[in-house]
Amino acid sequence: MTNPLLDAIALPRFSEISPDLIAPALDEAIHAHEEAVAAVTQARPRDFAEAWLPLERADRVLDALWSTVSHLHAVADTPELRAAHAEGQARLVENAMKVAQNHDLYEVLDGLSAVPGFDALPEADRAAVAHAIRDFRLAGVALPPEKRARFAEISVELSGLSNDFASAVLDATDAWEEHVTDEALLAGISDADKAMFADAARARDLDGWLVTLQYPSVTAILTFAEDRGLRARVYEAFNTRASDRGPHAGRFDNSARIARILELRRESAALLGFAGPVEWLLATRMANSADEVLHFLRDLAARAKPFAEREMRELRDFAAVELGLEDLQPWDVGFAANRLRQARYAVDEQAIRAYFPVDRVMEGWQTLLRRLFGIRLAERDDVQLYHPDARYCDVVDEDGSTFAGLYLDLHARPGKRGGAWMAQARPRLHDGGVIGVPVAYLVCNFSPRGGETPSLLSHGDVTTLLHETGHCLHHLFTRVDRPSIAGTNGFEWDAVELPSQLMEDFAWDRDVLTAMSGHYRTGEALPVEQFNRLVAARHFQSGMFIVRQIEFGLFDMLLHMGTLGDDPVPVMQAVREEVAVIHPPEWNRFSHSFSHIFAGGYAAGYYSYLWAEVLAADAFERFAEEGLVDRATGDLLREEILSRGATRPAAESFRAFRGRDADPEAMLRRRGLM
Repeated sequence: MTNPLLDAIALPRFSEISPDLIAPALDEAIHAHEEAVAAVTQARPRDFAEAWLPLERADRVLDALWSTVSHLHAVADTPELRAAHAEGQARLVENAMKVAQNHDLYEVLDGLSAVPGFDALPEADRAAVAHAIRDFRLAGVALPPEKRARFAEISVELSGLSNDFASAVLDATDAWEEHVTDEALLAGISDADKAMFADAARARDLDGWLVTLQYPSVTAILTFAEDRGLRARVYEAFNTRASDRGPHAGRFDNSARIARILELRRESAALLGFAGPVEWLLATRMANSADEVLHFLRDLAARAKPFAEREMRELRDFAAVELGLEDLQPWDVGFAANRLRQARYAVDEQAIRAYFPVDRVMEGWQTLLRRLFGIRLAERDDVQLYHPDARYCDVVDEDGSTFAGLYLDLHARPGKRGGAWMAQARPRLHDGGVIGVPVAYLVCNFSPRGGETPSLLSHGDVTTLLHETGHCLHHLFTRVDRPSIAGTNGFEWDAVELPSQLMEDFAWDRDVLTAMSGHYRTGEALPVEQFNRLVAARHFQSGMFIVRQIEFGLFDMLLHMGTLGDDPVPVMQAVREEVAVIHPPEWNRFSHSFSHIFAGGYAAGYYSYLWAEVLAADAFERFAEEGLVDRATGDLLREEILSRGATRPAAESFRAFRGRDADPEAMLRRRGLM
């Protein structure tokens, strides 16, 4: 029987996939890929189709295979799958480096641009070749053999370290729990959250309630729990994960991995002739230099920090006078902020959540997609799924055609990576007689289903859903037939958050939010007065939020620059002294679970969230100018940004949509800092 992982066209056959199939699938796919590369380099074709398409087809099999394995590793991890994933990832990186450093293949592709008629090729074909040539150079194709081999070795080791880093965070998250048998300890917690804790306890055959480090659990405790000791314990456990401190000190420690990752990134950059990893990593982004990024972050800090300092003084005064917290600690901040928000704006976060049961939110979400883009989702029951939480939908255009597909996986559970993300399942395909629609995974970690109370979403959860929707639409709306530059692929990393952050702002539209609401007991839509309170509180502690993001971005940049040393703890401390208004204890080890920069794509790139927010805020202002949920503007966004992929620079796509360059003050207006 054919290995199900080798079917690159059909949707993944999850029920047939097991960890023992991964290695043989890779054997076959890598061998076919090597044969395709050898055939092209031997024939040295001068025609685009003859040179490019065999490579793209071989890439397609590997990408589909590994997309499925990586997704399972993220959402349904097991020890066997983790081991197979780690081994396979190393093999894939090794193969990718062999290809990227194949000088003969580089010469074939580089020579295409000199062939008569190349300039007449479709824009996507020309852009794909240009991106490939750039990536060859950044992978060390021009290095002497010894240095080229060393660069490849480093790439394989870095891949393994990133996997190990993420696994340590997941293990540390799953390893901690607190069994509660006295309900008084959960004072302040809503019935819905207590039901979530009770469900977690029952799943472990325990009575009472089980507090974990899953994100919904942590948020509930730090925001609502009146017991200060419980907040402190959860805060410490969460913020010392995978480190040398905290309740599992040293057990999952990422310290050595961080040091080695930084060392290898610096060596890689030096081999390529860059001054450091920041310059190397910025070579494919909108920002031109480390100085430009640092200026951007520090200028923003100068504007936002006075607001943040005022907000922090107000919070301390409130906590002391109204809550009896004379020495406000980091584990008190979320709790005190929620109480201050309630007192100032009468926003009761727990009452708000009652209006957003997940099923009602998803109905309203589909209404928004229809109004903005004329699309609808049609759930299917004939597609294999990997977990009862997951479902699959065809994405249908208004002419009735199915142009994409979407997996939805919305709830937290053990063995599932925390956070929220989009990942690509299948690319758009128009290759001769082979036609396939783009398919994405949309993954969140909302409170689990299954209890007497339905999964209830906070307004922040709704915003997260819309954020990941923006990423998905970027992939699903592509009209680019070259997968390497379609959707988010090849799109400048510091602009990739543009669609996602733009979509977030629809969470603040009254019609949109009302359509996503319906009280889980009565069905009543979110009352106007509740919505007005949310809007009034929208910019509550915006300054504190911005300086926190600046803190992460500066830490990432300065750590990779090495100007303050390689130890993340003192680097973080120095950054906090410069920009922070919340100063955690010395034992805080946020850096050790900072997967974005050590196990994700944000190395020397965390600033991208703020950089792209400038683009997103200005782009959303066009919707506001045209009446907000405006179909014509939605179609323009789809046409000029979402469908274009990396066929042209992101700045050009933005100008095509907005009619000009981005206004740098748009983000300050969005945050209420002007």
